[in-house]
Amino acid sequence: MFFSADARERARRVRFLIFDVDGVLTDGGIYTGEQGELMKPFYVRDGLGIRLWQNEGFGTALITGRDSAIVSLRAAELKIEDVYLGHIDKRAAYEEIKTRHALSDEAVGYIGDDLVDLAVMQRVGFPAAPADACAEVRDLCAFVAAAAGGRGAVREIIEFLLKAQGRWESVVERFTAPAKVTDVSQ
Repeated sequence: MFFSADARERARRVRFLIFDVDGVLTDGGIYTGEQGELMKPFYVRDGLGIRLWQNEGFGTALITGRDSAIVSLRAAELKIEDVYLGHIDKRAAYEEIKTRHALSDEAVGYIGDDLVDLAVMQRVGFPAAPADACAEVRDLCAFVAAAAGGRGAVREIIEFLLKAQGRWESVVERFTAPAKVTDVSQ
């Protein structure tokens, strides 16, 4: 894990997270057959991390270069409403998200892993990446996870953000308190 000297300060301002998919929410593998894409492996702890973030009242979006029904299905499971498929150039989608949610660059975190993510990552307040992101992405980041894409990097980044904002302890308490835990689909 690596984080910049100002990572905690930058993390405190984040209110909205945008995720790339392949190599971030998945391990980057794409399983295909004669009829096209068959499946992608998603990591359940990353999914829970996203739901924890949302349950704190924060927003989420996906911007991915591939057009994938599997991604749409996973986004619906995780209650991510802003889903941009087939956007190799992610700048227009980023601007649309910012406008739709009245966000400043400083209030946005973006988790990416490859060159197609750089244009947006240069603009956001909190660029982050999995451990196995390309060097150009890692060099730009305020936070690089110890975990690889699709293997817990997203969860690790969300925990860092919530801890920096002083919210993590109350998140954990909801799982240990006598009250019933609800609305944390993974």
